[in-house]
Amino acid sequence: MKVLRSLLLACPLLFATAVHAEKITIAAASDLKFAMDEIVTKFKKEHPGNEVEVAYGSSGNFNTQIQQGAPFDLFFSADIAFPQNLVKEGLAASEVKPYAIGRIVLWSATLDASKMTLKNLTDPKITRVAIANPKHAPYGKRAEEALRASGLWQKVEPKLVFGETIVQAAQFVQTGNAQVGIIALSLVSNPELSSKGGYWLIPENLHEPLEQGFVITKRAEGNALAKTFADYMGSKPVRAVMTKYGFALPGEVKGNLKSKKP
Repeated sequence: MKVLRSLLLACPLLFATAVHAEKITIAAASDLKFAMDEIVTKFKKEHPGNEVEVAYGSSGNFNTQIQQGAPFDLFFSADIAFPQNLVKEGLAASEVKPYAIGRIVLWSATLDASKMTLKNLTDPKITRVAIANPKHAPYGKRAEEALRASGLWQKVEPKLVFGETIVQAAQFVQTGNAQVGIIALSLVSNPELSSKGGYWLIPENLHEPLEQGFVITKRAEGNALAKTFADYMGSKPVRAVMTKYGFALPGEVKGNLKSKKP
């Protein structure tokens, strides 16, 4: 009888949780893979009963998909220009909020890239260099800009292999399909990658800034959970996670980043 009474008391609470449970689907740039996974885990602990799904991909492709009606509630782009365009096109339910500035690095799983520079990519022993596709991936575009600014594009271009995303470019290096890659600092900040080969931080003056921003899409205009998650991005726990993965935060200067040995 005592057990039955406890169940009866718990039922209204369970029912209320089910009624108010909400769901959001996030389109996130691939460079956020490790950081966003941690952020979503923390968010779910603080907002139990709600569902948060994340799809990772290239910002350019997500931008096109949202324009075509893809069911995403928030869009975290590696290039702030994409969500800004969505606002101009009337496809957003919020202003664009800058959330981070990314960096690119030279990384290898087999060579000590901390002792390399872009010029080393012209070495005949290096035959395959992975970058994300510059046509739709901001990190690939910045890699191309850095190579062109260094006067190395024509020499390195024949060696390039293109990943659909910056994560795929990293996988090319991780699996030995490329000896070196130009990838995101946020990815090599994960121990799985940073424990191999080391990386060299590519100087910021060789490319345009990787200013990143997010927006709530028009589809999520009445979704309270989307607004809650957007607000959560400015919290201390989130800022700590972003810093952990090498992102500079809006309004902060990142002056102590260095190349790193494994």
